[in-house]
Amino acid sequence: MGGHRENDETAGGDAALLRAVAAGDGSALAVLYDRHAGWLHARLTRRCADPEVVREVLQDTFVTVWRSAAGHRGQEAGGWLWTIAARRLVDARRVQERAARVESLPGPGVAPSAEDRVLVGLEYGDVGTALDRISPELREVLRATVVDGLSTREAARLLGIPEGTVKSRALRARAELRSALAQLNPSPLGGPA
Repeated sequence: MGGHRENDETAGGDAALLRAVAAGDGSALAVLYDRHAGWLHARLTRRCADPEVVREVLQDTFVTVWRSAAGHRGQEAGGWLWTIAARRLVDARRVQERAARVESLPGPGVAPSAEDRVLVGLEYGDVGTALDRISPELREVLRATVVDGLSTREAARLLGIPEGTVKSRALRARAELRSALAQLNPSPLGGPA
């Protein structure tokens, strides 16, 4: 993972630590934090200039690890941790952008712009609902490639899967998203009724 290398001993140790965290061992989480927080902080800082946001994202990352260590599928721990941290950073940016949009909205009695209505519709409307209906592995590929704007190669590294898998999941994700949207809104788009 971009500058962070684990030797086999550390990687094996990380897997054991994650199993211990899944069993509720707080000291294992502390060791995992000590091993990985430094490089995670450095990578997050390269992507976000706000040190408070970086600290919150790092904390949220390890809270997520505490809650979901049982779901770790044995892939390289550093990649898994970075996937969580990158998603938390995207979430934090969305919150900031949403707050900025709310602050910039016209006052009472003035209609929001068409752009604001579209953004709210995408986030809370049918597309958001449809995204929730597709399988998690397909949704994470869409997040990486569309929302995060990563290339196929970058998404493959982030998700710990081959590039070909990213491409095939992206195709399946788009098809499932279209199907989910069609179920939510059965009327054909742009076609005769």
